[in-house]
Amino acid sequence: MKSIVGKHTICENQGVREALIKLDQNAPSSILFVTDEGNKLIGSLTDGDLRRGFIKGLDFNTSLIEFIQPNPVFINDGEYDLGILEDYRKRNLKVVPIINVNKQIVNILDFSITSTLIPADAILMAGGEGKRLRPLTENTPKPLLKVGDKPIIEYNIDRLVQCGIKTINLSINYLGDQLIDYFGDGNEKGISIQYVKEDKPLGTIGSILLVDEFQHDDIIVMNSDLLTNIDFADFYQLYKASGADMAVAATSYHVDVPYAVLEVNSENSVKSLKEKPRYTYYSNAGIYILNKSLLKMIPQGEFFDITDLMERILEMNLKLVTYPINGYWLDIGKHEDFKKAQEDIKHIKL
Repeated sequence: MKSIVGKHTICENQGVREALIKLDQNAPSSILFVTDEGNKLIGSLTDGDLRRGFIKGLDFNTSLIEFIQPNPVFINDGEYDLGILEDYRKRNLKVVPIINVNKQIVNILDFSITSTLIPADAILMAGGEGKRLRPLTENTPKPLLKVGDKPIIEYNIDRLVQCGIKTINLSINYLGDQLIDYFGDGNEKGISIQYVKEDKPLGTIGSILLVDEFQHDDIIVMNSDLLTNIDFADFYQLYKASGADMAVAATSYHVDVPYAVLEVNSENSVKSLKEKPRYTYYSNAGIYILNKSLLKMIPQGEFFDITDLMERILEMNLKLVTYPINGYWLDIGKHEDFKKAQEDIKHIKL
């Protein structure tokens, strides 16, 4: 965080020459955010601002304050409106400062690195043995099996990073130390990666209670052995707009009946006839967003699947919604799935 903030900020008491050097180093994102000595945002500065200043008679000895634009666009930390962020991106803004309540710059949103900012934490379930993929998983945990040039799980982590997720928890068990060795604390990706480990199997959601604290109200829960280009921002927006307590991503599954289908009533009277119909069903895709208030519904230290949680939500008349994945999705469970992933990765962008 400090490096990207330092790259795009300059103190008001620094000189015009220093500003020009920094702007040149930042190309093509040639903008600086000018701060006071307390790191408070007071303006922005571009090559064009300096050029216009020189035309007006300002020179290299003039204070930077004379060159700046005093009302730059900014984002309030923790108050992300995804619609506004998308508008900024469409306006071709390349970098935007994120400020705290004291107007101090705490981070920089660089649209070349991060497409949006989703105010949520994430947990990836990465503890399974991957028995159906043996012998590939005898000495390597399934999430670390490579598809193309990097492990399965890394595609998912990188996609979450692109959406501005700053804290990712990995629930590990089988050969989990290899995941710790590979990702470390997440510093290389500019995020915090933390680990929880089951002492015994806790199902597909039970281990979430091992996380000490979630910083945000919403949590993205995801199986780590998926390949997908799901639009997390769109998924999150649907979840929030619906006022749901939980959202589950779904993939479509089509059943083609090769015969004419008769629809009858209880008295076996034919009501309609459909010739070779196609029925579409939606399957759980293993990606969820839930409000952390639901965690109290999960029993401590007991085996508990996420489908158990969904059933409780429905029993309590809480709101559960689905989000159809319109893009690519593959659950890598068997050898044929793994082989398909190796071919697909040559043609899709994750």
